[in-house]
Amino acid sequence: MRYLTAGESHGPELTTIIEGVPAGLIVSVDKINEELARRQGGYGRGGRMKIEKDQVRITSGVRHGKTLGSPITMIVENRDWKNWQKVMSVEAVEEKAEKLRRVSKPRPGHADLVGGMKYHHSDLRNVLERSSARETTMRVAVGALSKQILAAVDIDIASHVVILGGLEASVPENLSVKEIKEKTSVSEVNMVDGTIEEDVKNLIDQTKKAGDTIGGVVEVRTDNVPAGLGSYVQWDRKLDGKIAQIMMSINAFKGVEFGMGFQAARQPGSTVMDEIVWDEGYSRTSNHLGGFEGGMTNGEQIIVRGVMKPIPTLYKPLMSVDIDTKEPYKASVERSDSTAVPAASVVAEHVVATVLAQEILEKFSSDTMDELKQAVAEYREAVKNF
Repeated sequence: MRYLTAGESHGPELTTIIEGVPAGLIVSVDKINEELARRQGGYGRGGRMKIEKDQVRITSGVRHGKTLGSPITMIVENRDWKNWQKVMSVEAVEEKAEKLRRVSKPRPGHADLVGGMKYHHSDLRNVLERSSARETTMRVAVGALSKQILAAVDIDIASHVVILGGLEASVPENLSVKEIKEKTSVSEVNMVDGTIEEDVKNLIDQTKKAGDTIGGVVEVRTDNVPAGLGSYVQWDRKLDGKIAQIMMSINAFKGVEFGMGFQAARQPGSTVMDEIVWDEGYSRTSNHLGGFEGGMTNGEQIIVRGVMKPIPTLYKPLMSVDIDTKEPYKASVERSDSTAVPAASVVAEHVVATVLAQEILEKFSSDTMDELKQAVAEYREAVKNF
């Protein structure tokens, strides 16, 4: 399965084309829209989320509620496009219109300046329109479809926020995906620890009032993944490597870890490795390695975390340089959020789901969903009896 996304933040629409989804998958558009709504939620979001109410439209690859095996096209319209038609016009416009909402003062921490250098853009809006986190809308849509593939083979996935602005949630070691879904469903900050909810919301309010932003750490957990996905035989076939890459591709993410992650550097090997036991199948007495050994899933819960830096767009902007005059200026201000960590956890969940679905479809016979389900079931039995 492969896909591409296209579209600008204030363009007419966002688009993705997905190829390689098996025929016969029952597709729920409502579930995709529910996931898109989750991405737009979370305490601390800005004005853009009040404008956009994302709804997906499938224009190919699905008929009568089932996939055909042919490429699937999904589109999400940008409702704010009506206010940007001249600024973002595809057709050539008069010179005066070209300068509408022109950006010449790059924001520190954003793609603006380097993107302008790379692609020779004198208007940095040409950079920020695509580098915007609005692009993750379509990756959540792809992930929502991927989750429907995973669900068909009994794999479940969920996400939550572990740290927000320095405030850390208390997270049980053996937290299940079901528990994450139950606890985060009543949390405005997508946390499983309700005892710090109000403190986190107060911190977000204070940050917004100060014109600043805050980041955090998100975690994705996946249950019932069979052992043996990925491979040790070549560097680019290691599944934890693929997941790390997709996590790092999320806007503003600056680090990834599995299981205990960087804490392993502070402990001896005897307390880090997960001992193997047998009881009608192999399992581990702990899960410090986050479900991976040798670049392959080991049958335990997959646990992956990502750190998101504070959003670089500040309402009290930092100093920058005007690319026209080379004089110091305060950076440009675009509409933004005080934090998007809760939303980022939803994005992380969906990009991980996409990589897992791709790995499943690569390993098993998958022209049709019936073939896929049978192949996965037979494999699970073979692994159990190894």
